[in-house]
Amino acid sequence: MRHMGDLVSRYLPRSQPRRVLDIGSYDVNGSYKQVFDDPAWTYIGADLEPGPNVDVVLESPYRLPFASGSIDVLISGQAIEHMDFFWLSWLEMVRTVAPGGLVFLIAPSRGPEHRYPVDCWRFYPDGFDALARWAGVESVEITTDWEPDADPDSAAWGDTVGVFRVPRRSAARRAAQAVVRGLSRRMIRPAAGAGHGGHDVSHAG
Repeated sequence: MRHMGDLVSRYLPRSQPRRVLDIGSYDVNGSYKQVFDDPAWTYIGADLEPGPNVDVVLESPYRLPFASGSIDVLISGQAIEHMDFFWLSWLEMVRTVAPGGLVFLIAPSRGPEHRYPVDCWRFYPDGFDALARWAGVESVEITTDWEPDADPDSAAWGDTVGVFRVPRRSAARRAAQAVVRGLSRRMIRPAAGAGHGGHDVSHAG
């Protein structure tokens, strides 16, 4: 919660209308909704299962039911480590953000396995920078919790935190990414079982 609150305080002036989309919003042990409490902001929580803090139930993390360029700020915390093919989800996230809009991405850099329903990945700054180059967005800020948290209950955990700005994309780049997304979705073999990828913010973020 601390990281997201810090990003909001530094990057989002209050009283300016914004449409905020939270990918992985299911409230497992807290949610980011309270951080986006400005009356001028519209917060939308999206996840794979209905439940607390979920406004939109997604059929897939690789196909988001939001128009391209319709979101001002996209946030996702403690969620992409639960996405088997996070690089495809990332392209979809970026697609929804308007030119000039921001993405706040938080994911574990270390920590015990926590399956919701799977736990696949950990991320370092170079990984977030690679995501920026993959999607053609600007890396505004990337940091990692290298030192253990002072709280013994959170000491095992660390996060990588990224802020990205989405530029105006050329028609050729939009078309190329659409082809990549479409072909990749056809290649994915569904896993047995299903479940939400909601974030557990009890340890950080």
